[in-house]
Formats: sequence, C-alpha cells, structure tokens
Amino acid sequence: MTRRSTVSALFSALLAVAVCACGSGGGSSTKAAALGAKQDSKPTTGGTIEYGHYQEPPCLVTTWVQTGYLTRQYLEQLITVDEKGEFLPWLAESWDISDDKQTYTFHLKPNVKFTNGEPFNSEAVKVNFDNWFSTDPTRRNGYVAFHVEDHIDKIETPDDLTVVFKLKHPHHPFLSALSQYAFGFLAPSVVKAGPEEWCVRPVGTGPFIVEKWNRGTNVVLKRNPNYNSAPGDVENKGPAYVDGINWKFLKDNTARWGSLKSGQSDVIYDIPGVNWAEANERYEVLRHITGGRPSQLALATDHAPFDDVKVRKAFQYASDRRKAVETVFQGAVPYNGNGALSASSPEHLKDLEDYYKYDPAKANQLLDEAGWTEKDADGIRSKNGKKLTVRIVYGAGSIISSDGSEFLQIVQDQAKQVGFDVQLKPITTADFFAGKGRQPGEFEIQPGYWVARSAEIFQVVWKPDAKADDGTVLPNANNTSRLQTDQVGIWQLVRQADQEYDDAKRTALYEQVQRKLVEEQAVTVGAYPLTVSLALSERITGIKLNASIGEPIFNDAYFVKGK
Repeated sequence: MTRRSTVSALFSALLAVAVCACGSGGGSSTKAAALGAKQDSKPTTGGTIEYGHYQEPPCLVTTWVQTGYLTRQYLEQLITVDEKGEFLPWLAESWDISDDKQTYTFHLKPNVKFTNGEPFNSEAVKVNFDNWFSTDPTRRNGYVAFHVEDHIDKIETPDDLTVVFKLKHPHHPFLSALSQYAFGFLAPSVVKAGPEEWCVRPVGTGPFIVEKWNRGTNVVLKRNPNYNSAPGDVENKGPAYVDGINWKFLKDNTARWGSLKSGQSDVIYDIPGVNWAEANERYEVLRHITGGRPSQLALATDHAPFDDVKVRKAFQYASDRRKAVETVFQGAVPYNGNGALSASSPEHLKDLEDYYKYDPAKANQLLDEAGWTEKDADGIRSKNGKKLTVRIVYGAGSIISSDGSEFLQIVQDQAKQVGFDVQLKPITTADFFAGKGRQPGEFEIQPGYWVARSAEIFQVVWKPDAKADDGTVLPNANNTSRLQTDQVGIWQLVRQADQEYDDAKRTALYEQVQRKLVEEQAVTVGAYPLTVSLALSERITGIKLNASIGEPIFNDAYFVKGK
C-alpha cells in the first residue's frame, strides 16, 4: 500500500469511528452519581493528586504554554482574569491607571514571601522584569519582552509595596499581558543564580513547591504550608487542601488514558480524540478553548512557492480541514478556520471561518494561473523544471500532538491531489526549541500556535523584522510566515489598535488585521485552537481551569471522602 493510500485509509477509518462512536449508556448514570457525590462533598485535607500530563518541558521556567501549566503551581503574577474578562487581584491587591493611560500603579499584598523565605516586594518585581528584558539570551524572556518591552519607559519602586510602570504611550493590552503565566515571579536569589538554577529548582510564592524533577518521569510538587497570596479566582485563600501533586509525563495517549481508567491517575490532561466520547460519558470533563493564535499552518512568504499569493490561496483550498479536524479529534477539539485568531478570542471574525472552503477545482485553477502547469506521473506539479515541493517542519509530540500529526497527514494527502509535493518533517522537542530546521529558508510551512487572551497576540506574532545599528536584520522568530507586515499595512493597524481604549474602535481595527492576513495575504491556514481538556476521576473535585489560557488550578482541589 502506498503512502497516499495509507493516509486515505486512515482518514476513512477515522471518519467511520467519528460517526459510530457511542457509549453503552451505563456510564452516564455512573457519572451522574459521581458528580452528585462531588457536589454534596465538603473539602477534605491530605492526599497526593496523581496527574498525568502529555508534554515535558525542557526547563521548569520557560515561555512555552506547557510549562505554564506547571509554573501556575509555584509562580504567581500580579493579577489574574476571570471568565468575564474582569481583572482580579493576585500578588497585587489593587492598582490605579492614570487618566492618560500611561502610568499603572500596583499596590502589592503585604507579608507575602517566596518559599525560600525571601520577601515578595517591589524590588523583587523589578528584578524579574530586568531579567526578562536582559540582552543575555539565556536570561531574556522573549514572551514578556514581545508583549511589553516596547511599551514600558521605566519601572519605579517608591516603597516596598508599590510598583509603578511608566509607559511610553497608552497600551490597552497591558493588564491582559500581566495576567498571563509568563509573568510569574521568581525569588530574586534564584534570578541572580540564573537558568541553571531556575530550570530545575524554581522558587516562587505559589501554593506548591518544586521538591524534585525526575527527568522523563515526573515533577514532585509539595504543598506550601505558609501560602497566603491566593488569586481572586479561587475560593480557598489559604494553603492547598492536598499534600501535593505527582505531575507525571505520559506522552503515549493509550498509556495516559489507561492510567485514568486503572486508577493510577486521578486526573489526565489532553483527552485523546478516540476516547472523547467515553470520557464525557464516564468522567467529569473540563475544557478550555485557548485564545490568541490557533494551531495553524504558517506559509513562508520569503521564498518560492509561497511568495506567490495565488499558490498560498491554492493551498488553502486544497484540503477539507474542517472534516479532518472533526475526524481526528472526534469532538475533543473544534475547527478554527480563521487562522489569524482563535474563535475564543473576543475580536475573532466568524465570517472568516469558512473563507477557504474545500475546493480542489479552485486550487487547481489558481496553480494553473501561477504557472505550475507541468505534472509528473504522480500528478505532482512543477514550474520551469522545479517541483511544487513544500516542507512542513513541526515539533512532533510538543507543538503538534499525535492527533495533530494525523491531521497533517490528511492535509498532505489531499494537497497532493491538486499537485503539491508535501513533505512532513517532524523534529524532536529538543531540536524544536533549539531552533533546528526552523530558520528562514528551511521550511515552507510551519504549524504552531501562540496563546493569549485576545488579539493582543498580533503584536507578538506579526511584529516585522528589526535592524541593528550596523544594518543587520534581526528576524522576529515568531513570525514564521516571514510576511513583513509594515510593508502591507498590517503592523500599523496593530499598533493603532493596541493604543485604542474604545472597545468598538479597537475591535474594528483588529478585524481589519484579520481580513488582511486571511483574505488579502492568505499567510495563515486555519486548523484548530489549542484546547485544554482534563478528565477527572470520581475521587477528586475542585479543580478549575484558568480563564486566561486554561492552566489547571489546584488551590480548591480535594479528595472526595469515601472514594
């Protein structure tokens, strides 16, 4: 059987499973009884939560969202946000914004300490920001820097419990940025020690303490008995009810799901698509559709063939991505056809969801118009003797899950039907984060996502390349399409929107950005949003998902008595 027929068979088989998936019916009553017992229960203390996660981070403090799920347990931010988009106190108990929107003053909670005994104060805040903005690449926090560095003029610390941010100009997403996981504070002594220390022994103010990291196996978290800095989105304002969390890395879908069914895990992350129906029938399921940029395919515009907008549009029309998502994920993850912005972001343009409906005839027409008219025996197109080859380079098992890999195989197979030679190039987690295979010119397509609450993510993803004083180009590595947005009128709209405090006007500007990216430039192929899903056994309750990016919150978690 050829590669093409193998993937086609996979697509057909998965579709059959999606249509036929059903439960026995007995699980629903079991689930109802378990949920009833949870609702009637009262908090108990003690016990260790066995938590099965998918990805293991390369360091215990990074800007990758998978690390963010972990850091939520031991690092904390100034503020958090609820489901309504309201900002709530955390390490800052209150804040003031000047009339000109250029001065943000935060009043810190008193008597908060890092778990090594160091005080959390205004100087600790400044030490962390200085580290995040460092020119030393081993220290610099690119996520934080892209969000706020261009907008902050200076940080003042008039007293131990007051931090003042002086901005260069109004910047509406400022509070939203501060509420995200990458803005979690480390103890100053750990910051000084450097990444060799914080990668393995991070120290924060959170409800849990990192006791040990057994690489490849688990991270052992123990309860912080002196915890007194709970955020506004939890009920338990004191130390956690449980003794700790055994944060296990279970990359294999079957093993992770099996650990829940066998009782080896109390909670698992990333419910596999093939188990989604059973999970909803038998377990308490939590799901969060993350905002920001969804998982999408960025088309590299800096070289052939995607330097031609007709070829970019042809690729968009070449696959039935909606059906592929529905088939592979079986309801666990929704389709997100607007590749510019996640459907859960408030500024998302819904009418772009099906802008590029599956239309192989249209794809063929555009490729003919672009001059890719020659075909070989396998139907692969060429132009002036060069094949229509596109390399999809992706982080297998990190940025792209095993279900996501199946999605890419379907796209590969369907794109071939109109003449694309799509080559899938999976790379390891270590190589991905080292940048191997991801430099300009080394790929034509790179799948990826960038989490955020809203369209504020545009300033991170679409910032054009900069130039050093000597004229050296400094590429924005987040802009994997390589589209220089300042040359096509997009970056100017992003800057204008970010400084606009009128909600209607700001949304209108962000909508223009989406139309230019999707309709005009066709640089981002929509697929599906990053989706956080947890399945909870009947033994555990009180777990929540943060409204920003869906980090698991265990402050209120406890074991149900008698289970």
